[in-house]
Amino acid sequence: MSRQVRDLIRTMSRENALWGAPRIHGELLKLGITIGETSVSKYMIRQRRRPSQTWRTFLDNHIQQLVSADFFTVPTIRFQVLYVFLVLAHERRRILHFHVTAHPTAEWTAQQLRNAFPWDSARRYLLRDRDRTFGYDFTRQVQDMGMQELLSAPRSPWQRAYVERVIGTIRRECLDHVIIFNEAALYQQIKLFTAYYHESRTHLSLAKDSPESRAVQPPEQGRIVAVPQVGGLHYRYDRRAA
Repeated sequence: MSRQVRDLIRTMSRENALWGAPRIHGELLKLGITIGETSVSKYMIRQRRRPSQTWRTFLDNHIQQLVSADFFTVPTIRFQVLYVFLVLAHERRRILHFHVTAHPTAEWTAQQLRNAFPWDSARRYLLRDRDRTFGYDFTRQVQDMGMQELLSAPRSPWQRAYVERVIGTIRRECLDHVIIFNEAALYQQIKLFTAYYHESRTHLSLAKDSPESRAVQPPEQGRIVAVPQVGGLHYRYDRRAA
């Protein structure tokens, strides 16, 4: 391995404290640098980090037609609790829709579902938990759109592993590192992260590709430049002609 590649690995690990060896390895592959993941781990700058949690996959036979919907809460600097609703497509881990509110209702949630699936684009199955916010209006909307609800068992987040993992990613890689002032600020922050998540972030479950597939850039395309994303919280590495 060349010294230039070793220095690049150290730079990536220094600039992206939340990244592990798989993430850095994925970026290197996109830059046309073919090395082993164990070599990446060897030359990373070591930092204290929490161990990754494992998660189960399920319903593989219906992954093409399966989406999940869920809420998670975010406190503001003034201790107001905001609710984020999101819809995730399992196939490519794409966030189809999200929105923020301080007062979630079944009617509001049903409207968000309509926004997530315009022009008869609804999938066959929708997986959710048994939160009371998903009331009669929401259930009726699901039926009107021709989808079938799948309810997870009580206190069994592992049955909604995909959406729970995405929520955890948003928290660990974005919201845990910023201060939220109000609904508008939270919406804008998640919007920025979602763009990075779809277009740049590599995923283990997608063979270290991003939801919107990134082409591999061979060395002959030019030098490597770091492009700040999510306000500098993360970086994307591209090749640019000199």
